[in-house]
Formats: sequence, structure tokens, C-alpha cells
Amino acid sequence: MFTGIIESTGSIKETITTGTNKSFWVSSPLAGDLKVDQSLSHNGVCLTIEEIKNGMHRVTAIEETLVKTNLGNWQKDDIINLERCMLMNGRLDGHIVQGHVDCTAKCISVVEKAGSWEFSFVFPEKFAALVIEKGSVCVNGISLTAFNVSNNSFTVAIVPYTYNHTNIKNILVNSLVNVEWDLLGKYILRQSELSLLRQPVL
Repeated sequence: MFTGIIESTGSIKETITTGTNKSFWVSSPLAGDLKVDQSLSHNGVCLTIEEIKNGMHRVTAIEETLVKTNLGNWQKDDIINLERCMLMNGRLDGHIVQGHVDCTAKCISVVEKAGSWEFSFVFPEKFAALVIEKGSVCVNGISLTAFNVSNNSFTVAIVPYTYNHTNIKNILVNSLVNVEWDLLGKYILRQSELSLLRQPVL
């Protein structure tokens, strides 16, 4: 479980394809504090650490993950957002994030606002019920607030600290980002769907 508050960025040093899987060696300041078998969020994707050496760690994404996220596009020297699992003895600064990406979204606009930035994204319309005005959304592992929400798009505002300490500054128009919708919204939607199915037919 994560909070969407990015701890550090990492750099892809090597990619290895084995069958339908893809492994990544990632260099980061966190490497010395990591342990094999830990979960670590990579651009919002929860992956298990398999090996650690020389200031790097290795993780593997299976086909299902590669299909639903932007990991399949990662290349050497790409910068990614990293977050370790949250501790249950402190404040929850972001929102509850599982690291289970629901879909990718495409950036359609980047606007500098004299001290902040606004990024707009378009996403598959089937997820429209899971994003609300001023609701939480996780973009590349970053906990953000959505506004200007439509059936297939939303905008987020980025403050200087987030811009400078994550890979959001590398997002360009047409870039694909990983999106995880709010967990509570997913449970509410599921309950509503089941309630409709249980209604008696008159």
C-alpha cells in the first residue's frame, strides 16, 4: 500500500526481455535501504524487488502489467518515480494507493501558469465514473487532485516541488502515463453495479 507521495526518482540502467516478461535494473538513492522481496512503486506500479547490487535494484513486469501500463515503453536512462510502502505509524499525506494501475492516459496539454503547471490527460471513457471533480487520482504514482473532469479527460495542477522532484516535468503532449483511480470510488461503483443486478424484474 502506498500514499502517492514520491520519495525519489530512479534511472533505468538496463532492460532485459525474457519471453513475455521484461526486467529492469533501476539506479536510485533508495537502493541502499531496499531489501529483496519488498514491494516498491515504480511510476505507480507495485513491483517486487528481486535483486540489489551496486546502487541498483532489479524488478520484472509480466505481460499483464506491460499491457496495462507504460512500462513496456521504458528505455535506458528514462527517469521513473519511486515510493516505498507506507508505514502504518504516521500521517497519510496523499491518498490510499495500491500500486495496481487501472489504465494509461495520454497527455493532451501542458500549460505553464507562472509558478505552476497544468497537465491534461485523456483516458478510456469506461472509467468515467471513477474520477470526480476535486477527487484524488494517481498519475505515474503521484497523488494528485483532478479538476475540469469530463467523461474522458481530467486536468491536474502541479506545484513547483512536485514538478522538480518527480518525473512529471518529463511528460510531454502524447506521453502515456499510468493511472490508478481512487480505491474507494472503485468499491462504491462495484456495489452500485451489484445492487442493480439484484433488483427484482417486474
